[in-house]
Amino acid sequence: MSKNLLEQLREFTVVVADTGDIKAIEKFTPRDATTNPSLITAAAQMPEYQDIVDETLLQAKKDAGTGASQAQIVSLAFDRLAVSFGLKILQIIPGRVSTEVDARLSYDTEATVTKGREIITQYKAAGIGPERILIKIASTWEGIKAAEILEKEGIHCNLTLLFGLHQAIACAEAGVTLISPFVGRILDWYKKSTGRDSYPSAEDPGVVSVTTIYNYYKKFGHKTEVMGASFRNVGEITELAGCDLLTISPSLLGELQATIGELPRKLDPSKAASMDIAKISIDKATFDKMHAEDQMAYDKLDEGIKGFTKALEDLEKLLADRLSSLEVVASH
Repeated sequence: MSKNLLEQLREFTVVVADTGDIKAIEKFTPRDATTNPSLITAAAQMPEYQDIVDETLLQAKKDAGTGASQAQIVSLAFDRLAVSFGLKILQIIPGRVSTEVDARLSYDTEATVTKGREIITQYKAAGIGPERILIKIASTWEGIKAAEILEKEGIHCNLTLLFGLHQAIACAEAGVTLISPFVGRILDWYKKSTGRDSYPSAEDPGVVSVTTIYNYYKKFGHKTEVMGASFRNVGEITELAGCDLLTISPSLLGELQATIGELPRKLDPSKAASMDIAKISIDKATFDKMHAEDQMAYDKLDEGIKGFTKALEDLEKLLADRLSSLEVVASH
């Protein structure tokens, strides 16, 4: 009896669930899970997670003290909600959960460091050590520098919204634990800019990008793990079989599980070792220059930060509305 693609993928790649939906995580039993503002906002609107939202709001109201404004309570609850979901997820998975720093701090090193430490403190208060948490930060130069500081303190980071080799090398040189290059969003950009409606999986620009990063890391012995993210189809996933980790949405996990067939390993450190790859050293000037020259990375990083910022604003509004309705119930 041949195995399904998901079983085979797990033989050489750590499978991570890309969702805030706890029931989906229970179904697919990944080792790790990642969340982001859009996923948390989506999960917070599902009726089955209303209790997590309500508990977080009521605790924030209590902790903020009498006389705290609604805005202060919402701000406190907002800071804690991703951790509340993270704690529930950690009850199910054996590994790590990624919790994201507010995307609005993406260009502020100091504020990102402070927020990363705060998230770790919240998890510690709930009895979870830093080895089970990845602080998720956007791969701006400022974000990468913040991660470098946090890593030296023993706080592990996951650098997200990563689209270019310059971002990946800067992360590796900063000693970052893990990076999340975005496969599908790269494909989206190329489809839009070329007018093509599809690419063969092996030529998918997102697949090519992650393959390049993986081979560079393995060639030069970088310890930073590569976790392909943001997939649009199963073909992108199977082309990256062998990548250190892949974070996959529940719908694509389901598709992999339902498909029987051979899955050959595509990415391999031993193959990368013999490749002819030029070493690049990245300082801020080189980073800025390469970023400006890589239109796709420039566009998608900017768009990604704006998208996550909008999701955060939606979440704040959702929390404010929910707090109002809880207060109405309490006053009757």
